[in-house]
Amino acid sequence: MSDLFLVRHGETEWSRSGRHTGSTDVPLTERGREEARRLVPLIRSHRIGAAFVSPLQRARETAELIGLHDVRVDTDLREWDYGGYEGVTTVEIQRERPGWFLFDDGVAPGPPDHPGESPEQVGHRADRALAKVEAAFANTEGCVVLVAHGHFLRVLTARWLGLPPSSGALFQLATGTLCRLGTEHGRPVIAGWNIRPTG
Repeated sequence: MSDLFLVRHGETEWSRSGRHTGSTDVPLTERGREEARRLVPLIRSHRIGAAFVSPLQRARETAELIGLHDVRVDTDLREWDYGGYEGVTTVEIQRERPGWFLFDDGVAPGPPDHPGESPEQVGHRADRALAKVEAAFANTEGCVVLVAHGHFLRVLTARWLGLPPSSGALFQLATGTLCRLGTEHGRPVIAGWNIRPTG
């Protein structure tokens, strides 16, 4: 099986300030665009068999800037639905809920169109996305690329490794980076994490 590449979108104003950015369609900053452009050589050095992207503009623009073509938009790749914590920082949440931690505690309920998700619900979406990745590996030659969001990709990595969704907490993921998931002796592994071009 070929490798699965994960790309977290470039920086936005909200990611820079630590605001939870789920459904809010915040654009990339100029620095975020540059982070994406710097990944082009890493992407071009591999044969890409299939690429999937979150529907949100920060992910779609990142996919365009790194030179991906024939990208399939997949709603399962959207970021965690933060419900009542959309746009709020961890520090602000912990003023009301000391010790709160997203991967353990989930989020406060939000409005009907964005009620919030538990770690397990995000894990179910990650499992669906991985099933599509597996189908792509079976039907194309080359690597598969997912362009999406920090917390979601952390949960997806946990599920790739056979861990519970809450184990996504173990994988800090920076904006504008590439991660490589693969196998070793038939077992899933992390082959590279938070990769940026050197120089």
